Amino acid sequence: MFFEFDGHVLDLRQGRLLRDGADVNLRPKSLALLIYLIENAGRILHKDELVSAVWPAVTVSDESLTQCIMDIRRALGPGADGLIRTLPRRGYLVDESRVHASADTQPKDLDPAIPAKASIAVLPFVNIDGIPEQDAFTDGLTEDLITDLSRNAGLLVIARQSSLAYKGKTTDVRIIAHDLGVRFLLEGSARRAAGRIRVNVQLVDAIGGDLLWAERFDRNIEDVFAVQDEVADKIVQALVGKLTPPLPPRNRPANLDAYDLCVKARALIASMGGSPEAVRESILLLKQAVTLDPGYAEAIRWLAFNLWSLWSNAIDSADSNLAEAIRLAERAVSLDPNDGSNHWIFGYLLASAGRWADSEREFAATFTLDPNHADAMIMCAELTAMAGRAAEAIDLIKRAFRLNPHPSGWYYWELGLAQYAARDYGAAVKTLRTEATYRTGSRRILAASLAQLGRLDEAVREGQIFLANNPGFTTSQWASRQPARDAGTVEHFVDGYRKAGLPD
Repeated sequence: MFFEFDGHVLDLRQGRLLRDGADVNLRPKSLALLIYLIENAGRILHKDELVSAVWPAVTVSDESLTQCIMDIRRALGPGADGLIRTLPRRGYLVDESRVHASADTQPKDLDPAIPAKASIAVLPFVNIDGIPEQDAFTDGLTEDLITDLSRNAGLLVIARQSSLAYKGKTTDVRIIAHDLGVRFLLEGSARRAAGRIRVNVQLVDAIGGDLLWAERFDRNIEDVFAVQDEVADKIVQALVGKLTPPLPPRNRPANLDAYDLCVKARALIASMGGSPEAVRESILLLKQAVTLDPGYAEAIRWLAFNLWSLWSNAIDSADSNLAEAIRLAERAVSLDPNDGSNHWIFGYLLASAGRWADSEREFAATFTLDPNHADAMIMCAELTAMAGRAAEAIDLIKRAFRLNPHPSGWYYWELGLAQYAARDYGAAVKTLRTEATYRTGSRRILAASLAQLGRLDEAVREGQIFLANNPGFTTSQWASRQPARDAGTVEHFVDGYRKAGLPD
């Protein structure tokens, strides 16, 4: 299932090429060619064979093959020079001695097993028209279906970041199901034009190979949320039967332009690791959304979270940002008490204000409404670590990774934080150097971890890079703003920051 060569891993389960744990971008045909070359390492492959394997039943020029070879060599970089040799008038040859095959690259206890309860992943819906401007809408449709399904205690539902990792990839459904540890997959497509929407969906048993249900919806665009509800209800009935009583409905936006703005903002939040640029741009998008739809609870809660980020990360440390964030988060809960995400964001902000009992109440509401909420588990884990219970926090994070095995970078940030709190500095360094989180604010915890290991030159270097991107950071201000119930844990972080040369 895996081939390792020259610092790269070719993952056949997911159809991915990775370097240092991060995806290496390759066009689909270039990736397909690389897979064929690597699988046939040590054998001379004539161009006719390669064309037949990668472009079956299609006539292409030699230039198409040459271009893909160039793409591959460029993506692999100079460290892979000589891996793929061109043999004039004969074809191509991969150096077999540099390629190592393995059944897996992960410890077996991290390979997700199929659970006893019904388990499902919603694959990214396909934007039929291919118009880039419609991508956000199509992704939003995928994400909202995941949110609706996630609320069912009878289902294990993979989080949206892990589902969206397969966007644009042509990977066998059986491989995806094995990778994510689920039995059922929902596939779909959407077209939005001239005030209408067409949605095609099908529910597949990826293990048994059966098509359980398929349907097409042609509706007015204003009915898109009703379509989401109908699809979610039919999936739940197919997998776990009729729910009694039915789940309470979530608040839906009244304005589709506001919905588009919110979808763009949450994608930005997920992709940029809390950088000042991402926070500020998200705030602009969300303020526009709330102006268009003042009762849109999701936009209001994300606006609250980003205002908190301004305050917490010393981007704009005015206390008024925290106060306004808490006010908005409370409003989101009042507008839609049936959405678990509103509760965890409110709960996390309440912890920042030291209102521990109220915070615990809101997190409990989240897990009652949405037992599959991986993001809430991660944020609850941070509060648990900062309460002096690092081992418990790491267990929570493992549960979140089971639900979201391909998460955004901040999951690794929180895991590194918990590992530092547990004084497992070597593990924290490995986690925080993961490509997904390395160039974010988590660098300060990496610097502290290196300092505690006595690697002071590296610690100072990482600390200086962190300060270049976060010039307003001070250790004392950070300590005063942590949602922490255990003073000893805060002092442990402060000690590491000081050893790494971060300012008091």
